[in-house]
Amino acid sequence: MISHINHLLKAKKINGHGHILPEPNQVPQFMRDKQLFWIDDEKKFMHQGNWKRPITDKSFFLKDKLEWMQKHEIDHAVMLNLSQVYCNGWERQETKDAICWQNDFNASIQAGYPEKFTTGFVVQPKYIDDALAEIERCVENHKMQLLCLPTHFLNNENNWVSVADESVYPIYELANKYKLAIEIHPYDGQKMIALEDKNWRFHLVWMMAQTADTLHLLTLNDIPERFPNIRFCFAHGCMLGQANYGRRVQGFNGRPDLFEGKTSPEKTRAHPNLYFDTLVHDPYTLQLLVNRVGVPQIVAGLDDPYPLGEMETVKNSYPYKVLDDAQKLNIISAGDKQQIWKDNIIRWLFGNV
Repeated sequence: MISHINHLLKAKKINGHGHILPEPNQVPQFMRDKQLFWIDDEKKFMHQGNWKRPITDKSFFLKDKLEWMQKHEIDHAVMLNLSQVYCNGWERQETKDAICWQNDFNASIQAGYPEKFTTGFVVQPKYIDDALAEIERCVENHKMQLLCLPTHFLNNENNWVSVADESVYPIYELANKYKLAIEIHPYDGQKMIALEDKNWRFHLVWMMAQTADTLHLLTLNDIPERFPNIRFCFAHGCMLGQANYGRRVQGFNGRPDLFEGKTSPEKTRAHPNLYFDTLVHDPYTLQLLVNRVGVPQIVAGLDDPYPLGEMETVKNSYPYKVLDDAQKLNIISAGDKQQIWKDNIIRWLFGNV
């Protein structure tokens, strides 16, 4: 781990939220046969059952990713797991096999290019024994330090619950032992919310609500204090969680009967173990984030190469545009930007090294 940290210390600019796809022939045949997840041979779409999503940029794949990073002077990048393979609602063996494959693929990227990538691994909290065994395998065998979790999962009673639920505490206990970083990322909103999947509403609105919901419960349950060795990061700035802070405090104070044994949101507002990425798309939302939690708790994240990421192929967008805009408006300084690009990411991933 020390040599891996040294690679990050040499970097000037780190992307704390990116994604990478395997080549079509790297996806196991059982994934395609069972229609769990696959990529067509032309690399135009990713598939899952009857669903498909266009692959909108070549930098989804390793060779082009490295070229894209060099073009934009990104020295190192954190690659999260594939949201499509959170395995919510899947059978146990399919879940185990798919997660093992996904984590092995991510581990191969980190092992092959340690100077360029830190990669995350994922578990499915529904199958808690398998999840704990997979954490041990990824940490002990692959030397991975970043656990990726969905905001919500489908439990054994077929109910959607947040990963702040007490049933997930065994995962946090083991993560606390290993002093892991944890990324919390939304997905599957259209399976949770009884609304028509129209105009990208689940990515534009409900994903933000999912992260806000889990932040709400995570802080009420005082999880950052219960498990002090874990550093949590919320994707997309948890922007609705920031905007909703005053309402949560008002509710906590106004109806104490509903919050018996819980912790006030005020206690964890700028907790040193809670981080948020910059993928909020406009400088004034970033300003709210700065005012709410402070620069030390913000990490740079591009969500590349998705079109909702900061991609130069999208009109009026390019990597780190929100940071540039915020600096022009004097919301952050050049020194703040450097912290966000590098220092805060290293501290989130590895603690105070």
